[in-house]
Amino acid sequence: MAAKRRRPAGARERARVVVERLAALYPVAECALTHSSPLQLLVATILSAQCTDERVNMVTPGLFRRYADAAAFAGADPQELEAMIRSTGFFRSKARAIIEMSQDLVLHHGGEVPDRMSALVTLRGVGRKTANVVLGVAFGKPGLAVDTHVTRLSRRLGLTASTDPVVIEGDVCGMVPASEWTDLGLRLILHGRRVCDARRPRCPECVLNDICPSAELPGTRPAAATRRPARRRNGAGPVTPGQAGSAVRYDSARPPAMPSQ
Repeated sequence: MAAKRRRPAGARERARVVVERLAALYPVAECALTHSSPLQLLVATILSAQCTDERVNMVTPGLFRRYADAAAFAGADPQELEAMIRSTGFFRSKARAIIEMSQDLVLHHGGEVPDRMSALVTLRGVGRKTANVVLGVAFGKPGLAVDTHVTRLSRRLGLTASTDPVVIEGDVCGMVPASEWTDLGLRLILHGRRVCDARRPRCPECVLNDICPSAELPGTRPAAATRRPARRRNGAGPVTPGQAGSAVRYDSARPPAMPSQ
């Protein structure tokens, strides 16, 4: 029998504090992607893979004027669609995902975006992350969208030991009331952008630094500059920069491959 997977020690109590403090810090949890319908949010979320929300919001107004509904996207000329979304990156994969997803909507759902996880993930180009965004933001149903920010912060905060988005979703949702899932995901994303940066987290400014196992606060861990230099095995002297890996590494997850996310 396989051993039962365990969360990091103290994860449940930290999760409670994370929910409370981030809610106080970011009382209004909103999706940064501009949209006016579930379909627009679904398309915008597909475009947001490995692209900033700001860039997506620059592209979508013209896109949504050109393609008003799922049928229009389903019948789009691939080259024309690719040209309109080119600046978001991976434009060929994204165009294919949008067209095929829209064809599935027309064929199986009357052109309407379904409000069930089981139906959303059957759409081509749509995975659990995208489905959770749509469920939580467009339909008001609980859903934790695990993107790179949520993955990074969940691991740094010791809420999970996994790098698998599905496992992370299960770990966090298992400790947090369903009513908090959507807002917590949006707040983790916002906190990851403003404070808990992938390369340069601003721990002294963080409202969670006293409970975060990864916090690099003055006096909590020896500074890199004061650590004893590593030495070569043959005693030839300290290792110079570039000859050894960084003493401190921060967790980050590779963004999901296109087109499914």
